[in-house]
Amino acid sequence: MKHFDDILSYCEKAAFDLNFTLAKNWKKEKQDRVLVGYLPIYVPREIIHAANGLPVGIMGAGDRKQIIKGDAYYQSYICHLPRGIIEMALDTNLNDFDGFLFPAICDCIRNLSGMFKLSRKGKFQRYFDYPQNFDPAIGGAFYSQEMEKVMDDIYRINGIKVTNEKLNYAIKLYNRNRKLIEEIYRIRQEFPWRLSAVETYHILRAGITMPVEEHNEILSQVVEAISEERGEPMDNIRVVVTGSFCEQPPIGLIKSIEMAGCYIVDDDFMQGSRWILGDIQDDTNEPLKALTDAYINQSTFASAYYDVGNPKGKRLVELVRSRNGDGVIFCAASFCDPALLDRPMMQKECDEAGIPHINFQFHENTGQFKVIKEQAGTFSDSIKLWV
Repeated sequence: MKHFDDILSYCEKAAFDLNFTLAKNWKKEKQDRVLVGYLPIYVPREIIHAANGLPVGIMGAGDRKQIIKGDAYYQSYICHLPRGIIEMALDTNLNDFDGFLFPAICDCIRNLSGMFKLSRKGKFQRYFDYPQNFDPAIGGAFYSQEMEKVMDDIYRINGIKVTNEKLNYAIKLYNRNRKLIEEIYRIRQEFPWRLSAVETYHILRAGITMPVEEHNEILSQVVEAISEERGEPMDNIRVVVTGSFCEQPPIGLIKSIEMAGCYIVDDDFMQGSRWILGDIQDDTNEPLKALTDAYINQSTFASAYYDVGNPKGKRLVELVRSRNGDGVIFCAASFCDPALLDRPMMQKECDEAGIPHINFQFHENTGQFKVIKEQAGTFSDSIKLWV
């Protein structure tokens, strides 16, 4: 096992490498390998892996890149994420990528897929839509067709045919990935001081830049390290942070919440890495159907996900209770319509359940967090004193 501090340093560096060095080096090793970039929330990474591809998460430029050209492509009253990604595309950051997937999050992402297509960035650019009807014969069939389109896109590049065996193997790898991540969250639920929210974030974000096999090894070592005592417990409240499923909060914001006296015991940062709850069947003659069934029946909740029959507000309350949380921090990117439109309904569910909450907004390139730290600190103190 590597020294734990070395693992954390490696993950931090990989997480914010806007040139995606690990992924590009992986591609160079064999001629038929492809890189497929995907934007936040969920895409079925298993189908890319089975086609000899590496799914690489593109979470935006954050505060690591000055946005100049990107501001010319979008109006000012939308979130910051598309501007940063366009800036990366117009520079050299996304060179060597073979294709891009734009999950159905909002209209901004839909427009971004068109901009990539017009700019001829990559060999394919696909807006990846999700079913809004959860009948397996309707929404399930649609979702299977969407995944087949992606596999066809990759096949036209490298000629690799996805087989049931390859897809089952990929499913097995990502099952292990999610299981290890959940084990980290389980340990942090009981002992949150053993691994900070910032360290956890670096570890998860690093995983979307490297092969899943390597990330699984890192996660295994993290679980081993935090299974023993590390750090010192503090008199902090336990909170669930929600609303940051797409544009990612700056690291400084996460640190500010922790420094204000809050243990973040669950969150929706890097949500695509934890989207499917539980394992997907990995020994079937119909692995594509297994992926489809998992999306329909085992998806987590998010503002980009249609929640008829299973309201996300109630699911948030269940999550807070399952994590023994003291409160909720609603933390959404400015102008994020999906998150901000959902917030009142989710706050109402928290009120009815007696769960304290607070809210604020951010930009991914925000640099000052004094006000947010004061708000979070006041929230923490109020729960300690009066709840």
